[in-house]
Amino acid sequence: QEREIDRIGSNKSVKIDVRIISTSNRILEDEITKGTFREDLYFRLNVMNLRVPPLVERPDDIPVLAEYFVNKFAEANGVNSRPISAKALDMLRGHTWPGNVRELENTMHRAILLASGDEVDTDAILLQNSSGGSGGNTANDGGSEKTSMVGRTVADVERQLIINTLQHCLGNRTHAANILGISIRTLRNKLKLYNDQGLAVPMPGNE
Repeated sequence: QEREIDRIGSNKSVKIDVRIISTSNRILEDEITKGTFREDLYFRLNVMNLRVPPLVERPDDIPVLAEYFVNKFAEANGVNSRPISAKALDMLRGHTWPGNVRELENTMHRAILLASGDEVDTDAILLQNSSGGSGGNTANDGGSEKTSMVGRTVADVERQLIINTLQHCLGNRTHAANILGISIRTLRNKLKLYNDQGLAVPMPGNE
């Protein structure tokens, strides 16, 4: 508040030039009432208050952000960027996006790695279950998939997911790790374990 700090072990104040920007996905007035956020801190921070609506309230932003993320992750992963098909854009607009922009970012990261045609189409868009009526792929695709997992161990399901993802990526470890949301080191450790168990593991592809 005074634009000064006291270093540990020093008896002199240091002048600083700083501006603090904070953000929260909670209603802080409610948190103050519940006693989970300090009222004095709120009033120190709350000089200028900007409300950013959730992504579901900004449908026109979705295609712009989706295209940005596709180009960003295509370059980051060394793959060709592709346009997003009209059907895929309809699916994105119909989703409720409970995770807001971060969820869209992760979705398009997976999509550019999964896309196999000239466009990023609906088969590359993997969404969590949505009440938005968009249809298409979801993280859990219904009763048949649930039934197929009943009676299997977590390790067994994890192994099949890793192997299937690797096959889809033509053995590319980096792309598979990105889709799975794990580090390349974790993926390699898993594959070494499968090899030691005598299981067939896809050969490495172009990284």
